[in-house]
Amino acid sequence: MTTTEASVTKDLFGPVEADNSESEKISGESISAWKDAVRRFVTNKGAMASMIIIALIVILAIIGPHFFGYGTDDQDVSRANLPPKIGALTWIPAFSGQEGGVDIYKEKHITTNYWFGTDQLGRDLWTRTWNGTQISLIIALIATLADVLIGVVYGGVSGYFGGMVDNVLQRILEIIAGIPSLVWIILLILIMQPGLFAITVAILATSWLSMARIVRGEMLKLKNQEFVLASRTLGASDGRIIFKHLIPNSIGMIIINTMFSVPSAIFFEAFLSFIGLGIRSPQSSLGSLINDGYQMLQIHPYQTLYPGIIISLLLICFNIMGDGLRDAFDPKLRR
Repeated sequence: MTTTEASVTKDLFGPVEADNSESEKISGESISAWKDAVRRFVTNKGAMASMIIIALIVILAIIGPHFFGYGTDDQDVSRANLPPKIGALTWIPAFSGQEGGVDIYKEKHITTNYWFGTDQLGRDLWTRTWNGTQISLIIALIATLADVLIGVVYGGVSGYFGGMVDNVLQRILEIIAGIPSLVWIILLILIMQPGLFAITVAILATSWLSMARIVRGEMLKLKNQEFVLASRTLGASDGRIIFKHLIPNSIGMIIINTMFSVPSAIFFEAFLSFIGLGIRSPQSSLGSLINDGYQMLQIHPYQTLYPGIIISLLLICFNIMGDGLRDAFDPKLRR
């Protein structure tokens, strides 16, 4: 036996003085599902960048049409087809006010700069583009409200009650879904004038269908859980169980699906306006601006470029942000 082994005796050991409550103390911070989802969304650089871009577009859509004091339909053929010109950026060819090496502004004796140029009727494209962006954002808001107010309630009632109620509501949903959206808008145009109201009615009629199906599936999955049984045992009404317990537990799926339905609604409006079934002159929308610019594409491509960039940014950013929300609310990715 070595000297080291001989020197270790039981007198050297003793119980540690510690409070019994220490064993029940949580060593890590308690993080709720919502806080964890926000944390993971904030760390998603693509989703955060997309949200910032969308916020900038919303701000410009609100204040942009008032920058220069022009109206959406203020025409002046003497300034028709002017290329974009920004005084501080004339060193950039795209904002120099020149076409084919010729300064069009100097040639026409025009001293006012038009940041996005003008169209073939001399209307300011900066004003018309941001005014058209307002229309697209209004359509996005309408699609969101339709998803939340119609789709969530319809799917929640259908999935919770089940049986005959579910059968009847699902057959109605299948009939509506069986008619293509384009047919809906054509039928509405036969009754109403083409414009924002007709597109709004078409979106309210069809955009909520996928949301109703998703919420119904969530209701079928959750309605037999223990917390629902406990709430029903304590005397909670069906409405309280649906809106206070089931829908809040499905809020992640609702937010994700809403974010993906927004770009679909924006594209739907732009497509209808492009083919002449949506917003028409003198009103402007991104789709109608692209259609007007398409007629001058080979001569003045800038008339299509800027509305095309904005609608592309809206579609891409909403989709990326939707992906970020889906990853944030996915419980399988929680650490």
